[in-house]
Amino acid sequence: MATDYDATEFVDSDFNPQKTQYSSFAQGFGQTPRAPTREEVDSRVSEAQQKLAELKRAQEELERERAALEETRRRQVEFQTGRQEMTQHLTRGVGLLEEAEFNARRDAEQMTKVLFEFREALKNIELIQEETWTRDNFHVELTRALTVLENARMEWNAARLKLPVLSREAAPANTTGEANEARRNDLPLDQGFFQLCRLGLALTWPLALVAIGALGLLVAILVRH
Repeated sequence: MATDYDATEFVDSDFNPQKTQYSSFAQGFGQTPRAPTREEVDSRVSEAQQKLAELKRAQEELERERAALEETRRRQVEFQTGRQEMTQHLTRGVGLLEEAEFNARRDAEQMTKVLFEFREALKNIELIQEETWTRDNFHVELTRALTVLENARMEWNAARLKLPVLSREAAPANTTGEANEARRNDLPLDQGFFQLCRLGLALTWPLALVAIGALGLLVAILVRH
């Protein structure tokens, strides 16, 4: 059996013009929509202000969230940049220090070896006793002593090439005293009185001539006046 046709089934309510409570109320009685009252306008204004306040609070919240995100991004960039920078510095520093440590260890080992050889060479030189030599073994002992000295000299020269500290010549202790003594000797304190006078005159005669000239010029000006 066919159902009854209902025209409202094909009408989309979303496309119907919205009706206010005033218009629906007025249409219910067959009247035109009336103007809103003062109380209704005040109520709508209060609602609008409340919505604006809520929107303002939401905007402030978003601003605070945006500022926090910006700070977080800045800190992340600072962290990434600092990590990259310090990784490069520390990697380079580790390489340099490892190389320096290796060189220092090698120099220390070499210095220990040279120190041992120096002590052995010094001991061999100190073992040479010339007073025990006899006429029979003189040439043999002399040759042996010269060999010991030559070996020590070779050790010394080789060590000087390996260790620059051995090439630093120690300054003589009496250098300053000799310099002061030389300066004291240069002073004409031991000369006679007349020689000192002649020396003083030789040093001051240009000033004396200038003073005499100035005095003569002053006397001439006074005589003219």
